[in-house]
Amino acid sequence: MEDQFLTLTEENLDREHICCIIRSKKPHPGVEAKRVWLRERLQEGHVFRKLDAKGVVFIEYAPLETAWVPVDGDNYLYIYCLWVTGEFKGKGYGRQLMEYCLADARAKRKSGVCMLGAEKQKAWLSDQAFAEKYGFETVDITPDGYRLLALSFDGTKPRFGKNAKRQAIEPQELTIYYSSQCPYIHQSVELVRKTCEELKAPCTLIPVDTLEKAKSLPCVFNNWAVFYGGKFVTVNLLDAAALKRLLKQ
Repeated sequence: MEDQFLTLTEENLDREHICCIIRSKKPHPGVEAKRVWLRERLQEGHVFRKLDAKGVVFIEYAPLETAWVPVDGDNYLYIYCLWVTGEFKGKGYGRQLMEYCLADARAKRKSGVCMLGAEKQKAWLSDQAFAEKYGFETVDITPDGYRLLALSFDGTKPRFGKNAKRQAIEPQELTIYYSSQCPYIHQSVELVRKTCEELKAPCTLIPVDTLEKAKSLPCVFNNWAVFYGGKFVTVNLLDAAALKRLLKQ
């Protein structure tokens, strides 16, 4: 079944879909932004591997040193996303993708693999219960319950950056940090902008567009982070209803 999968490269990136939002005709701005972002990341060892089919079945990971997350550690891989949906669930594809990542880490003599989790599973984070079946365990935690999960091959452990554990900023207005790593980010940013204009609520949208900015963020981050009232709220993308509830608090 291995030949059913393919890995994106600079050569095939323009002609392959990137799973999350599949368009056959009209381009999607979030997908195209992700494609631009991904082209640069592939040169840094970033891996995007997917089922060779029209569906959402993929894993995306990178060397921790160049992963756009405020996590410190040497010689690890960081999993941004492992996602299987719809008719493809229950067929062992998630297992094959995870095992590919772990085998790749061992072949590259990495110290282990890590990913973001939480005490309570978050909608926009990979299934941590699934990862725990492979031996991933909590190696660091924030005061509000976000977890760094890791599978260590040599006993070393990555950690959240000290800055990531602050989970607070001075501005009190709605503040969102975001990157182009996820194709859904573009429409989420536009939704926030439109909703805040309708409610006449101030907001600040901060693009995380360099590795340095990502590593120095004042919160946990996978590609999106929301603050309100100076406090960190969530890594989940917000729909209009959730955003309006937040702004009424």
